[in-house]
Amino acid sequence: MRRFLLVGLTGSIATGKSTVSQMFAHLGARVIDADLLAREVVVPGQPAYAKIVEEFGPSVLQEDGHLDRKVLGAVVFADPAKRKRLEEITHPAIRVRQQRILSVLEEEDHEGIVIWDVALLFESGGVSRMDRVVVVYTDPETELIRLMTRDGRPEAECRARIASQMPVADKAKRADYVIDNSGPRAETERQVRTVYAALLADLKSRLSA
Repeated sequence: MRRFLLVGLTGSIATGKSTVSQMFAHLGARVIDADLLAREVVVPGQPAYAKIVEEFGPSVLQEDGHLDRKVLGAVVFADPAKRKRLEEITHPAIRVRQQRILSVLEEEDHEGIVIWDVALLFESGGVSRMDRVVVVYTDPETELIRLMTRDGRPEAECRARIASQMPVADKAKRADYVIDNSGPRAETERQVRTVYAALLADLKSRLSA
């Protein structure tokens, strides 16, 4: 029997998922970053890279031949069909890498909490493979302000980016645990400690069953 609890950590753009992920890592969780894997599968020489260039053309490349993520992001955020096509190319490759990591952890008899840090957990259907789901929530106004501050983009563009994902409130309704990151960092840290303790209890219960 697998001796770790696989926990999907998700939210929406600018809700603070990465911050919460780091807090879990500090407490001892093993974190697998989907965005990092996404970068790895699209480097030159990878099959997904070739498919993206074939699909979207050389305009999404930097001078050194690597993908220009900002240009590609602008293209797919403006067109849901193109965004879906990009996901069809990258998500299978990301899942393969994720499974390799999980297989190694199983072989090593790793025990503890393993966090799958991913933005599109619900949208990609990955939620069905999780033991537990944690959603990082912020109120809509805070989310918008943080995104505008972080990216330096106009309000209308930021609203469009937020609208391109499933509303974080809907994700929260489907979560096992919700961390409200609307307030001070200390309050978020308190919630993370509480959820981490609950996850460890969930794992202990499973292992003793």
